[in-house]
Amino acid sequence: MSVLAVAHRGDPYRARENTLASFRSAVAAGADAVELDVRRSADGVPVVVHDATLERLWGHRRAVAELTAREIRELTGGGVPTLDDALAVTASVRTLIDLPERSAATAAAALAAVRRADASGRVYYSGDPSALRAVREADADAEISLTWHRTARPRGTLLAALRPRWLNYPFGLITPRVVAEDHARGLLVAAWTVDGPRAMRRLVALGADSVTTNRIGALRVVLDRPR
Repeated sequence: MSVLAVAHRGDPYRARENTLASFRSAVAAGADAVELDVRRSADGVPVVVHDATLERLWGHRRAVAELTAREIRELTGGGVPTLDDALAVTASVRTLIDLPERSAATAAAALAAVRRADASGRVYYSGDPSALRAVREADADAEISLTWHRTARPRGTLLAALRPRWLNYPFGLITPRVVAEDHARGLLVAAWTVDGPRAMRRLVALGADSVTTNRIGALRVVLDRPR
């Protein structure tokens, strides 16, 4: 298996993160997968935005969960896409849907959008463990990437409940032992968020199966260079 090149929120050094322009740029730059964040609007629409409010990227101190999809579109000039629109733009590559909030309703809305797009075969999920439990309960075949921030190993009960295909680590936690142990258990190893070529090369040498980056063009150069 070759190393999966995952574009973190698209191509944010070339276009604003989690926008359709950013996703298009990432696909054009050679991403194997695009990672995006999903929250739920007040009227139940899955929209693509990482933060709980629109302040950092769009200058509005308004909570996403308190705004309708139409209000979000108006406040951002159409900058925040729906998940349906994002899935159409990323149709040629894999899509990693991150569910940052502890919400079964958001997970259900995301799953519904994936079904509408007939995209189940190219979508996988990461995010809050409670949201991932909701994904697993709703879809026995969903592909899950369990994000893990701790040096202690995930509990067996959690792994049994979620049945992840991937363990997704901050790249500083990945060591030869971590890779060997996870591979021995049949799990793939993902690293995030890696923007320097030296760190990218180190992770590839360690045996990481996926690397997530804000600089997808730089990662593509590293992965395509003969080893």
